[in-house]
Amino acid sequence: MTGKLNDASHTPIHLRSGGTSLVVAVDGGRLPRILHWGPDLGALGDDALADLRRAALPAIGDSAVTYPQPVPILPQLAEGWLGRPGLVGDTGGRRWAPKFLDATHEVVDTGEGPVLRTTALDPEYGLTAEFEIQVLAASGLVRQRATVRNDTAEPYRIDSLELALPVPPEASEILDLTGRWALERVPQRRLFHVGEWVRASRGGKPGLEHTMLLVAGEAGFGFREGMVWATHLAWSGNQVLAAERTPAGTRHLTAGEVLLPAEVVLGQGESYRSPWQYGSWGTGLDDLAARFHRHLRSRPRHPRSPRPVVLNTWEAVYFHHDLDTLTALAERGAQAGAERFVLDDGWFLGRRDDTSSLGDWTVDPDVWPDGLGPLVTRVHDLGMDFGLWFEPEMVNLDSDLAREHPEWIFDGGHGPGLASRHQHVLDLGHPGAYAYLFERMSDLIGTLGIAYIKWDHNRYLLDAGHTPDGRPGVRRQVEQAYRLMAELRAAHPGLEIESCASGGGRVDLGVLEFADRIWPSDCNDPHERLEIQRWTGLLVPPEMQGTHIGAAESHTTHRTHPLDYRAEKALWGHLGVEVNLLEADDETRAALARWIAFHKEHRALLHSGEVVHADLADAALRLEGVVAADRGEALYAFSVVERPSTWPPGRIRLPGLDDERHYTVEAVHPGSPPAAGAVLPPWQREGVTLPGRVLRLVGIEAPSLDVDRSVLLRVVSASAT
Repeated sequence: MTGKLNDASHTPIHLRSGGTSLVVAVDGGRLPRILHWGPDLGALGDDALADLRRAALPAIGDSAVTYPQPVPILPQLAEGWLGRPGLVGDTGGRRWAPKFLDATHEVVDTGEGPVLRTTALDPEYGLTAEFEIQVLAASGLVRQRATVRNDTAEPYRIDSLELALPVPPEASEILDLTGRWALERVPQRRLFHVGEWVRASRGGKPGLEHTMLLVAGEAGFGFREGMVWATHLAWSGNQVLAAERTPAGTRHLTAGEVLLPAEVVLGQGESYRSPWQYGSWGTGLDDLAARFHRHLRSRPRHPRSPRPVVLNTWEAVYFHHDLDTLTALAERGAQAGAERFVLDDGWFLGRRDDTSSLGDWTVDPDVWPDGLGPLVTRVHDLGMDFGLWFEPEMVNLDSDLAREHPEWIFDGGHGPGLASRHQHVLDLGHPGAYAYLFERMSDLIGTLGIAYIKWDHNRYLLDAGHTPDGRPGVRRQVEQAYRLMAELRAAHPGLEIESCASGGGRVDLGVLEFADRIWPSDCNDPHERLEIQRWTGLLVPPEMQGTHIGAAESHTTHRTHPLDYRAEKALWGHLGVEVNLLEADDETRAALARWIAFHKEHRALLHSGEVVHADLADAALRLEGVVAADRGEALYAFSVVERPSTWPPGRIRLPGLDDERHYTVEAVHPGSPPAAGAVLPPWQREGVTLPGRVLRLVGIEAPSLDVDRSVLLRVVSASAT
């Protein structure tokens, strides 16, 4: 259905695309109310849709306040909603209970999937609201956003705007994520009780503790089983995600930007547009995550060339830069198979540690008397491209920039505020600060032929007052960061950007419109990385996650792991190396080269296939992998993460294969072969070929492994061998 709709019609709108149905009630001049969000319902005629609407309406007694469902996508107090409000705003204590009526609706198809556009008025308040609800064709994701315009001469202040996606009564559990530095994406589950479960970020970026997604699902849902629904906000600043269940039984997931006082005040004719709220559903978390992955991969500017293997200098040399050392490191990296050399923090004026010089984006002549040109030339001669670290939004007080322009530093009225990693925040809302950054970064990118920026963001925006008036500047800062990324990319076609924020502190679909990968964590310990990457993968596909092989002794946890385990856990994303190759022996470098070669051989599969996880009964075990889109091949990793209470571990079942095809399963060892005398299950010695249905339902005997050890399983369709 396309075109304007009859306002008096009681026939709901059915948006179908990408395997998803969204049925929306649009009657009575009210805002859209979602009656169904989830599996495709098939083609439904007007009569069936009208009956579906009747079937979905509750029995209402003498008070619509008690039984307000189904709730509009923007819940309103004036319509009897006593839960989390959709729009909070006022004009000097008036116009505080908006009621949007006289809604008109139009369905259009933008080529990316059908969109329901709604315009509604609050004539008493002089407000106009516009809504877009879309089902994306490539993925089946639902997304929605709202725009509120003030049509009167009196300023209208918006304090919050949250949109809602309903979930059915079967959604009885909630999953969200928490974390801290070097331990991002820690899952936590709870029952979906009556009341609100609220996760807010107020540090000017989503943060290390950010939940990223808020999931509601059937009791006991896992990666492969149980219906699940989730919401995500495509925004890199302050935000809130909430799950709410009312005494009347209504359950929904809400999302919106957290606005600071008077951060959005609309003059006459001015508008506020919310970030996109995304919704995904699935049978199990793998299905839910696959929709986000398909969405990201469907974008025209999604990185499609083979992701170059990165050699990053940080853990190898930290701030100790000199041409001879870094040239030798680049040469060792090229020998091992690296394709991109990234010079991390420490290259600019006066930067010997993290206490000074941030913001002075000039190559240090004391360390680099001939500039970075000789290093870049050698890197290019070795067949690698060159990347450089920046932290554009931050500044040290001990820097030329801060001394020359103290007014460019955020100040909430008490000075620059608390330091974090000895740094403060550069206010990109100042045109001069923005122009300075663009000029310095663009000049270096163009002069040196930089192909890649590692874009860091280490400090929260605790005191983000714009000088000289002290008004909040967080929202403007996020918009300006997006603008800077976009303008640098436009000026330098082909430039790639990584979003790093003390690790995984800025991971969202907002920044991923401008960045080509994210850095999930500053922790390269494979024991932790397995879980960090697993849960980050609910949103971000493997090719957009930076996954590096770190030192034998982790620099963050001080655990020690063999190279094979470190390399296997880094295999599953955009591979990189932070091992100090100048100190590694010949055997280590040769094994590392074998792992890099194996990654290159299989990265087309790893960076395009469907990510799958087995739901294993024993919490000590993990099985996950990637299955090709045509189901012709797959690669899995079986890992032991703690000592199981029973031994041997028993059978493991391989998810994601075609039930009807036969597959050959073999264990592969890119680094070192199994130790002589190792106890192996018979199939591992003799090989096995079985139908996908048998591998899914019966499985194979798991290899017996020590803690923090893994085995790679290569599975190939017998017809393809």
